[in-house]
Amino acid sequence: MKTYKSFDEIDYELNKLNLERQIAWEELKGLKNDFQEDMKPLNWVSTGLKYAGKYGVLVLLRKLIRK
Repeated sequence: MKTYKSFDEIDYELNKLNLERQIAWEELKGLKNDFQEDMKPLNWVSTGLKYAGKYGVLVLLRKLIRK
């Protein structure tokens, strides 16, 4: 446990902890917004199309190699 020598040190530490808490809260809000963006149906469709395109290219290459 930290011992303080004056009330100024206590006030400084409390202000520092309050700022750290506010920063952490803002980071959580940012993560929430990122998560909401990732869960939108349009993002799911684009991700699905991307993977389907990769799979389609692999199937096409297999057919070309086998002939």
